[in-house]
Amino acid sequence: MPIHLMPLHKQPTDRLALGAAVLAALLLGFAGAALAETPEEKGRAIAEEMDRRDLGFEDSYAELKMVLSNKQGQSSTRELRLQTLEVPARELGDKSLIVFDHPRDIEGTAFLSFTKILDPDDQWLYLPALKRVKRISSANKSGPFVGSEFAYEDMLSQEVDKYDYRWLRDEACGPLSCFVVERYPLYENSGYTRQVVWIDQVEYRAQRVDFYDRKDSLLKTLTFGGYKQYLDQYWRADDWYMENHQTGKTTRLTFDNWEFRTGLDENDFDPNRLKRLR
Repeated sequence: MPIHLMPLHKQPTDRLALGAAVLAALLLGFAGAALAETPEEKGRAIAEEMDRRDLGFEDSYAELKMVLSNKQGQSSTRELRLQTLEVPARELGDKSLIVFDHPRDIEGTAFLSFTKILDPDDQWLYLPALKRVKRISSANKSGPFVGSEFAYEDMLSQEVDKYDYRWLRDEACGPLSCFVVERYPLYENSGYTRQVVWIDQVEYRAQRVDFYDRKDSLLKTLTFGGYKQYLDQYWRADDWYMENHQTGKTTRLTFDNWEFRTGLDENDFDPNRLKRLR
């Protein structure tokens, strides 16, 4: 009985055809996935990546100067310290403590904040002149923080789940290329309808934030500068410049002497200890 052999040249051709079909299917799948990503999904993904890159710092300490200026150019300076405790649980936010050292009339004033996600944030203010700790109402988070152009809610850690997101566009921001993402506060009593954030596409650092008030008018712009990297991972901006477009007032925060993993724990952020801080 004659034996019929498959021509040898047919096998590679069949394999090439099969490989080409698989590659085409993969490419179509990737293209479909890319097309399926909505502006909301892309905005959320950018925010998630920004947050992921800052996980694991544990705690931090920095010294600050706050310069408040009015429309006429008159200014005053305050000196303060900032401590932050990272809270790993996704459903909770970080804790922060600010203590004022100068000038003398506000020396010892302390501001303690426990960021929540959608529940009202816990915030306390200790006023040495009154010798008492005042709990800040959840309805007052949009008020000015100790007379500055920063609101109380601006001093909270910016947890991802406090907002909805929408990617708007990519564009240059100075020498960098940035994602431009709109975020909408989900928590009650926010003073903002929305915020527009410029985030650089390499290190995922916020470069600028535009804040829109409850009438959806541009209220303030916060610009970040002087970024430095710590522990080969964590970026911190040494210059925060907040400009109020409606009043002409500005507040500049400059940071110095950053330290990380200093051994802070929950006891360092106890409201009952505010009166004893030095």
